[in-house]
Amino acid sequence: MNSELLKKAHEKIPSTPVLVNLISKRERELINGAKPLVRPESLDEDKCDIALREVAEGKLIAEIDFDAIAKAEEAKTKWSEKRISVNSLLGD
Repeated sequence: MNSELLKKAHEKIPSTPVLVNLISKRERELINGAKPLVRPESLDEDKCDIALREVAEGKLIAEIDFDAIAKAEEAKTKWSEKRISVNSLLGD
């Protein structure tokens, strides 16, 4: 992995977990035959470096669905409340 590309990509996507997940997913897509969004510098260029360049050059972005996150948190809270209610009924 090219550290310069990583720095440039991190400037575009400052959240490390989001960047890691995005690069990982894109690398898998490239390995499975997806067409790169940037011209590879060589035939044997690392797929991770290609994905990093795609981010660094603004060809690949991350969109965060805050509504989905809120719904997941809400469902998690409801599940915890139901679990508490069942436990209180059982006398635990």
